[in-house]
Amino acid sequence: MKKNEISILGSGLIGSLLSIYLKKRGLDVHVYEKRADNRKGEYKEEGRSINMALSDRGWKALEKAGLKEKVLPLTIPMYGRKIHDEHGNTSFMPYGKEGQAIYSISRGKFNHLLMDEAEKEGVQIHFEHKIEEVDLRLNELSVNNPENGSETISSEVIIGADGAYSSLRNAMLKQVRFNYKQEYISHGYKELSIPATKEGEFAMDPNALHIWPRGSFMLIALPNPDKSFTCTLFLPFQGERVSFENIRDEKDIKGIFQNYFHDAFLLMPNLVKEFFGNPTSSLINIECYPWMLNKAMLIGDASHAMVPFYGQGMNCGFEDCYILDGLIDKIGTTAWELVFAKFQKIRKPDTDAICQLALENFEEMKNEVADPKFLVRKNIEARLHSLYPREWVPLYTMVTFSDMPYSEAYAQGKLQEAIMDKVMRDPLITQNWNKMDYEDIINQLDKAKSV
Repeated sequence: MKKNEISILGSGLIGSLLSIYLKKRGLDVHVYEKRADNRKGEYKEEGRSINMALSDRGWKALEKAGLKEKVLPLTIPMYGRKIHDEHGNTSFMPYGKEGQAIYSISRGKFNHLLMDEAEKEGVQIHFEHKIEEVDLRLNELSVNNPENGSETISSEVIIGADGAYSSLRNAMLKQVRFNYKQEYISHGYKELSIPATKEGEFAMDPNALHIWPRGSFMLIALPNPDKSFTCTLFLPFQGERVSFENIRDEKDIKGIFQNYFHDAFLLMPNLVKEFFGNPTSSLINIECYPWMLNKAMLIGDASHAMVPFYGQGMNCGFEDCYILDGLIDKIGTTAWELVFAKFQKIRKPDTDAICQLALENFEEMKNEVADPKFLVRKNIEARLHSLYPREWVPLYTMVTFSDMPYSEAYAQGKLQEAIMDKVMRDPLITQNWNKMDYEDIINQLDKAKSV
């Protein structure tokens, strides 16, 4: 029987980064991945978005691991949303102050870099090793692989970074008093693309996240270094006129794109082939607790999978690694149960908050951003932030461009939302927003905070 110090389940983004953190502390780290090593061929990961958006929390975790400068060349900055209406007109909505951006990055290339760096540190990644069972009484893994068949691996510590369908979490489900909730939203998604132009250039502005909001559905596009865009189509699975169940042939998909996304359709020569060739994937939100049992713990999507509409799934998982490493630094590696207990106590309120924000932001992205009043609302918030940078910070800024705990950002955001709802009830707000008494709004916020 093999005996490991640390066994990490999953070599995805979170598992790979965590393995680097732990190996830098001199620990014996083994990573078990059920898939083959996808660095040896074309990157494919069914059911996963192939583009991510790195923001401040993710960068902070990468910088602590000494990886920021290596990751930066793989990214493209996006300074705001470019909203496309049904007539092909666009409007730009900055994410934050001038110079603030989120960064588009390919999941595949990013994951390859992190695995390469993990192996350089001395982490052993075992590919095509499927976890068949986890014995939480003995901290043993039953693993199946092509070379040795089934084998049992003992480990002092087991960490499940194996995503929304975690093997470790499935083992915890069998324990007494483990709370678990999963919820699929009514929409699914499909990956599509906009290739580079014949001249080898971007077909649209590369420094924006493009959104085609259409009420009950939407299309988004993120830029890639090869001058293409990765597009994601979000549709209801069923029940709506425009839904996955109502797209049966080439005529159906072309009709929807010509009617609702005409400017994008003109840039998508491979639309039909990609639509019927790529999988339709589900979107899931997962909450569970506790995240630990003895010296086994869940991290990242395994403990708090969220829908992708705040762009924080990866960033939140990286922040998990950063905070866990900080606790190890304070407590040491001789009291893992204490480290894990403190970690889940600190993180659970924050991951609950960002999961809720991600669900709420879906409504904003597919519906509200198309409303002219929404742009006025964002302009008012930007003006407030400019005049009173400490008193009024937009929710998106708190989440994306700071490391404020998600739960604090959520609470502060709800106070500001209630005040802005009052402000936006003014029937003349569209004409008069520039002449408002902004000090009065700040006074209202101060009163709300004191209650």
